[in-house]
Formats: sequence, C-alpha cells, structure tokens
Amino acid sequence: MSTLEIHQIPTRRDNYVYLLREPESGRVGVVDPSDAAPVIETLERLGWTLTDIINTHHHNDHTGGNLELKEKYGCRVVGPRADRDRIAGIDDEVGDGDTWRLGAAEANVFDTPGHTRGHIAYWFPGSSALFCGDTLFALGCGRVFEGTFEQMWDSLSKFRAVPDDTLVYCAHEYTQANAKFALTVETDNEALKERSREIDALRAANTPTVPSTMGLERETNPFLRADLASLQRAVGMEGAGPVEVFGEIRTRKDNF
Repeated sequence: MSTLEIHQIPTRRDNYVYLLREPESGRVGVVDPSDAAPVIETLERLGWTLTDIINTHHHNDHTGGNLELKEKYGCRVVGPRADRDRIAGIDDEVGDGDTWRLGAAEANVFDTPGHTRGHIAYWFPGSSALFCGDTLFALGCGRVFEGTFEQMWDSLSKFRAVPDDTLVYCAHEYTQANAKFALTVETDNEALKERSREIDALRAANTPTVPSTMGLERETNPFLRADLASLQRAVGMEGAGPVEVFGEIRTRKDNF
C-alpha cells in the first residue's frame, strides 16, 4: 500500500485541516477544509495541486472552503452518503464498509453518526492514519448534536478495529481542556495523569497535541472506556451498560 505524505494546517481558533499527498499518482486531498485561504497558501508553498476534497461531515468549520477550492482547482468532493444533501459541492458519496482511494492509497470508510446524523471517518491502513472529524478527539469525543448516545458509542466502538499505532488525526485542538475533564472521571488513571502533564508542556510550547495514537486513546480517553469495570467504578456505575455509562460521561462533559 502507498504511504501518504500528511501535512497539518492549523486554522481558525482551534481547527486542523489535513493535506494528503499520494506519491505514486501525485494526487492531493484535503480533509475538512474549513476555509480555502490557508489551504491555497499551503498548497502553493508546497508546490502541490489539489485533486480531492475529503469531508467527514457537513458543519461549516469542515466544509466552508469546499466551493472556493473546487472552483479554483476543479477537484472532486467526496463525503458521507447519509448526508449528501448538506455537503457543499459533493461529487462522490461513501458510507460504512466502502473503500475510497486517493491514488494508490486506500481508505476504509466507517459510518460514525452521533455528532451529526451522517458523519463518517476514513482509515488509511497503509499510512496508519485515521481521519475521524469530530467523532473522536484526543482525550474526548464530539458533542452528540443530531444522534443518540447509543449511536455515538457504537461509532466510537468501530475504531477498535484499527491498530494501537494508528495515528488519530482529529479536527480540533481540544486536548488540554479534554484532559482536565478526563482527570475528574478517572482520578486514579496514572497513564492519564502522565499524559496530562505532557499535554500541558506541549501547549506551553505552542506545540500541537494532535495527532494522537489509538493505543493512547484506549488507555486514557474516558469516552472509549465506558465498557471497562474500572471506569464504571470510577463514575459510580459498576455493572451498568456501556451506553448508559457513556451517556453519563458525555452529559458530565457537556456541563463541565
């Protein structure tokens, strides 16, 4: 499998947009372009030409640059089949179990509803890269706006199919705030405490905390751990179902 060259672009206050270049074909994709200007500037600096826009969901801070970029480069837009009516400029629609290719690099597509009704994620096994939009964050998960807690838990659970060394390219720099909340949930998680210290040091140096790895998320992210007895004890819900526990944690975060 071809390995992608991945370039991370910080935009707005806390967004991340990703440029992906597949070296065999020279195709270049952009994941969730919130705005066109920083993407164009980065493309010109790198000498790359955009061929594909890759959307995870319809929110403007993920699709706001679609139409300007499509007009400038004549690129194609791929996005969620379940939400095609809200994806600006969509050409190709994909959903759960589909594969999508950027040149020789192949992505497996997951339906991940919860944050929005039609959210999807793209996993490129050959590059050990997961582009999960606003479903999974470093030490967090997206707010459940259009779905249910059950849907969001099922969506997060799908990421268990990917190996621990998978890089988690989420769409926002929320990690420090997420760590502060996570420490109120699992007060005895030593791996979480150590990670929180590392995050504070990174942010003090204005260094991104993203990407994370799936192994680190499994070990420290409370939203992925709702079916574990240790987490259930920590929130006083030992023996409860994972959806119920997840819902309790998400509700606490919403009010944190």
